[in-house]
Amino acid sequence: MASGPRIVAELGRPETPQETAERKAESSQAYRQSKTVRNLVAALLVTLAVVAIVYFGVPRGSFDEPEPVDVAAAAENASASVGHTVLVPTVPENWRANSARMEGGMWRVVYAPPSGFVRVAQGIDAPESWTSRILGGLAPTDAVTIDGIEWHEYEIPSSSRTDALSYAISTDAGADTVLIYGATDAATAAVAAAGVTDQILSLREETTR
Repeated sequence: MASGPRIVAELGRPETPQETAERKAESSQAYRQSKTVRNLVAALLVTLAVVAIVYFGVPRGSFDEPEPVDVAAAAENASASVGHTVLVPTVPENWRANSARMEGGMWRVVYAPPSGFVRVAQGIDAPESWTSRILGGLAPTDAVTIDGIEWHEYEIPSSSRTDALSYAISTDAGADTVLIYGATDAATAAVAAAGVTDQILSLREETTR
């Protein structure tokens, strides 16, 4: 015996052909939307997996810091090349030496203390204008005595420099001029000055002989 049209509970009667077509269309659309969502979720999971593999699988390491400069060895070579004694500052162990070399007629050592930087420069047979030229034409603002040696003091206003210099001191070392300067303060510069006291005195004695 053949069955009659299916009675839909919500309607209380058989579906019309139009209602059947609409129901099937809605069901098909719902299926396609559900499949699209599943595909998007799957693609997102794949992307996250690739990112995780790259992040955890690729070796990552910090760059090794360059070895500190051997100031004493560089000074020995410089002295031999110019036939003149150059300074080897005695500084705290936590001051890193980044550079030590002759630059024209100037021997210069650059240190990185815990903050800022300090340059210890020695102008070989430097003229009187040498310090002013290095500091951009500045004149001393005061004087300070460190280990019995009198130094000219320079307070450097930020508006007058473009390379972060903030403080400097200078003194003569016989025919030479010693300039300590950088992005630093008076206390830190005094540490560098104390580290060359004996050598400055020796250069002064050599000049008077």
